[in-house]
Amino acid sequence: MTELYILIGVLIAFILFTLYRFFKQKKILKPLSEEDFRNGYRKAQLIDVREPKEYDGGHILGARNIPLTQLNQRLTELRKDQPVYLYCQSGSRSARAALTLNKKGYHQLYQLQGGFKKWSGKIKKSKKLDY
Repeated sequence: MTELYILIGVLIAFILFTLYRFFKQKKILKPLSEEDFRNGYRKAQLIDVREPKEYDGGHILGARNIPLTQLNQRLTELRKDQPVYLYCQSGSRSARAALTLNKKGYHQLYQLQGGFKKWSGKIKKSKKLDY
């Protein structure tokens, strides 16, 4: 019986944590339609948080690749006084990146709604695809 109470307690804690992160993301990260994203990213820091292999396979023209897995080590590459436009394949990694950036003092955070897979604009492919 004690195990059941522990399991229920862990489940409730997990649900509360998930809800907290969901509402925190909604508060700090503004999702933009492709049109709004396209209109603003040239005046911002455009960051692709996917892994290098994904980035090399195709990315939005002008994007810098700072993978989510390297974000903490590469924060000095980003300015806090300029908007940061984030995208990944579908939106989940860019949302996690926004949480990390917000903790470090970045506040103008925007995300491409639907991620790169929904992007219909120009893309660039890197030539170094021989992994």
